[in-house]
Amino acid sequence: MDTTNTAQPATMPRIGEKAPAFKAVTTQGDIDFPKQYEGSWVILFSHPADFTPVCTSEFMTFASMQDQFEKANCKLVGLSVDGLYSHIAWLRTIKEKIEYKGMKNVEVTFPLIEDITMEIAKAYGMIQPGESSTKAVRAVFVIDPKGIVRTMLYYPLSLGRNFAELYRIVVGLKTADAFSVALPADWQPGDDVIVPTAGSCGVAKERMEAKDLHCYDWFFCTKKLGKDDVLGKVLKK
Repeated sequence: MDTTNTAQPATMPRIGEKAPAFKAVTTQGDIDFPKQYEGSWVILFSHPADFTPVCTSEFMTFASMQDQFEKANCKLVGLSVDGLYSHIAWLRTIKEKIEYKGMKNVEVTFPLIEDITMEIAKAYGMIQPGESSTKAVRAVFVIDPKGIVRTMLYYPLSLGRNFAELYRIVVGLKTADAFSVALPADWQPGDDVIVPTAGSCGVAKERMEAKDLHCYDWFFCTKKLGKDDVLGKVLKK
């Protein structure tokens, strides 16, 4: 495993910046991140440890949703500070022995990174000393096709992630990009979207009079955007 700028102090990435680059050994072979994922969205996520129950439930859920993420052109990449052989043994156990919420015989085919030196975890701020100095928290990074960090989420060790929300984030970011809109609270495909705020008095007046917009006030206008239009743009044919 090799990371870039290892001589520099690790800092947490920020939204809008390039995702820290690294090379690593995984359960699916060596990867060069994010270079080899150029052109795809990526969810890079960490978990505290192999052979733990919350992590097992999460990996089964992610693996069961992998096709759904793939249709949104989104790849999954996991990480923990455990070694490769521990990863392999744990993933085999999940497939051969674990049945949970109707999921069974679940095979995890996305890469799980070995990070026993914690170099990658530290570069991404996945080690939170107040929670644990030896385990990564449940961090999630949504990274766009240009390798830019677009969303970051951090969960404590005791709380499993909301996977429907992770999928909504990917679809929402792609929708905002594709249609140059913003999305309101609890947005789902098919809901109204927010048009850019008026930047002048003239535009504000036009907005309030536009028949295809619903304006709550000059700064808050929405328009219809059909579910089929959204999914036709953000999902693979």
